[in-house]
Amino acid sequence: MPPSVLLVEDDRELAEIVRDYLIENGFSVSIELQGDLAVGRILKERPDLVVLDVNLPGMDGFTVCKLVRDQYQGAIVMLTARIEEIDEVLGLEFGADDYLTKPVRPRVLLARLRTHLRKSPAVNAELEDCISVGGLSVYPSRRHVELRAVPVELTSAEFDLLHFLAQRAGKIVSRAELYESLAGETYDPQDRSIDLRISRLRRKLGDNQSNPTRIKSVRGTGYLLSIEP
Repeated sequence: MPPSVLLVEDDRELAEIVRDYLIENGFSVSIELQGDLAVGRILKERPDLVVLDVNLPGMDGFTVCKLVRDQYQGAIVMLTARIEEIDEVLGLEFGADDYLTKPVRPRVLLARLRTHLRKSPAVNAELEDCISVGGLSVYPSRRHVELRAVPVELTSAEFDLLHFLAQRAGKIVSRAELYESLAGETYDPQDRSIDLRISRLRRKLGDNQSNPTRIKSVRGTGYLLSIEP
């Protein structure tokens, strides 16, 4: 089955152009023109990915993202014609995995969607790989995380970030390395998306935001996932 995308965009002509391009590149795409109807569709249809415009009739994209985030674990990529940095910050704080400004560059959108796609679960659980770090168990094949045997619900982007850190546990990882490996783009020192995702990840892992002991900040450099329990 091709990966499924729900495209929430009120500009029908643009939506159809994006849909046709994604279909040509191996995706199954549905369109929703209304923000208030998107919430129910996301939670009912459970697409692999959601491409979500900010300015929508019925309900804006920020609100849609906020309402579905705790119940929907797929990737959410927000699109907007607005270029203010605060819009990107809001989108990420509400749980978006990525943020692109219009006009949409189809190749960039396609690359981002492929980056966020979930991997298929392991066929044989007995052969499943696991990274164990300080009470954390990270299962790459199932994209599943447990903290002291208790499941932790993470978004696709949060899992990718934790997996990357877990593979390098006990070592300092720079912001540039994190960003370029996860986003596939050259790092912009002004971009704070990695810091925002680290903050959300700490919260879900019960780490102290003021004095974190699990995901530690290394001033002027980046982050380190502690190997201590």
